[in-house]
Amino acid sequence: MHLNSRKKAYLMLEDGLVMEGISIGLEGSSGGEICFNTGMTGYQEVYTDPSYFGQVIINTNAHIGNYGTKDKEQQSDDAKVSGIIVNEFSELHSRQTADLSLDEYLKKNKVVGISDIDTRKLVRHIRSKGAMNVVISSELSTTDELKNFLDTIPSMEGLELASKVTTKEPYFLGDEGASYKIAVLDYGIKKNILRNFIERDCYCKIFPAHTSIEEIENWEPDGYFLSNGPGDPASMQYAIDTAKVIIEKDKPLFGICLGHQLISLASGLETYKMHHGHRGLNHPVKNLVTGESEITSQNHGFAVNTDEISSLKDIELTHVNLNDDTVEGIKIKNKKVFSVQYHPESSPGPHDSIYLFDDFINMLK
Repeated sequence: MHLNSRKKAYLMLEDGLVMEGISIGLEGSSGGEICFNTGMTGYQEVYTDPSYFGQVIINTNAHIGNYGTKDKEQQSDDAKVSGIIVNEFSELHSRQTADLSLDEYLKKNKVVGISDIDTRKLVRHIRSKGAMNVVISSELSTTDELKNFLDTIPSMEGLELASKVTTKEPYFLGDEGASYKIAVLDYGIKKNILRNFIERDCYCKIFPAHTSIEEIENWEPDGYFLSNGPGDPASMQYAIDTAKVIIEKDKPLFGICLGHQLISLASGLETYKMHHGHRGLNHPVKNLVTGESEITSQNHGFAVNTDEISSLKDIELTHVNLNDDTVEGIKIKNKKVFSVQYHPESSPGPHDSIYLFDDFINMLK
């Protein structure tokens, strides 16, 4: 089916903005918090990142779908986004090794999408007005219908979503005879993070988000890892309490993205909802310890409050965002605990931030 023979589709923002486009992927209606990713490649990695659960993604690159999809590029078992918004959608793909076209992939994963949208205009609108909820639909067309659907979508602030994407049962990865045992708390973990641990001679046990600290400690791990994931970190008191126990016992602890926010909350810092978040492959971060800068991959709509760090003697700010001075990394003094807000496993630099995994392994030795 060519785009010119597809159904019309509409999007409506919480502030009333309506745009008309063409239906792609699964026909129907979907909604969530709208956000945009500035990466020129990697749309499949974005759609399968559990941190995007509950969100509708605008791809800012003009052409989407031109290289199809491959199973090995999944960051989780299936697509986690609530919907996608693109400018120009490519039904044909040039990569001969692709497993599916993007349209086939979206239908298989039941993802509603809309194309032929002026994404530049839409992103400028969000940058000005801030993140908000959106509905996209190929079956609803009147303002009242779209508004009624929008009213059913919960606000991201205060929303606990990690339990929606975590593993249902514990599982193992790596060689049982490996040098290090890592207890991984899965709040929506990406596969590339786990690959980095396996490559460093680690045997990982991945635990569901709500696992008790007693059950985790019974496995006698050498170190602990708190994963990335979706939702408001301040709503996850169960995970904050787990992090507090690990920190108090001075166990080696590493956190990425949501894991970083949970460690910060457990240490007495606060988080807040950002105006429109950081999502893309080109965010500059400065390592305050080494003085070097890194090009980083990011995906977060919440951040750690900078103002409180100076008042807490045990917390050291280790990384800052060079665009807006937001917190990108901390460590707890005299403890084997550190975390970063960005994603070192995504390799946009391509290897600027991979040293963080090595730092954690050195901490275990």
